[in-house]
Amino acid sequence: MNEQKYYSKEIKEEVVNRIKSEGKSVSEIAKQYGFNPKTIYNWLRSKTFRDTNVLEMGRLKRENDMLLKLIGMLTLEMNKGKKI
Repeated sequence: MNEQKYYSKEIKEEVVNRIKSEGKSVSEIAKQYGFNPKTIYNWLRSKTFRDTNVLEMGRLKRENDMLLKLIGMLTLEMNKGKKI
């Protein structure tokens, strides 16, 4: 039989804040803390953390990082073609 685990409010807030501020995926954070990703998704959906859409915020941060890297690579490629 599955045993319910209870986590302190501080741990929940720490995990959710790392997802919010660092833009890490739920699966990355779950591995680091040894939690089941479903548990974290439940925390994100709970009334406690509904002030912002944390999942959307994390996705947008990852997308932004990817776009910044792409812009950097394209800028380098463009500068290679220019003669100094």
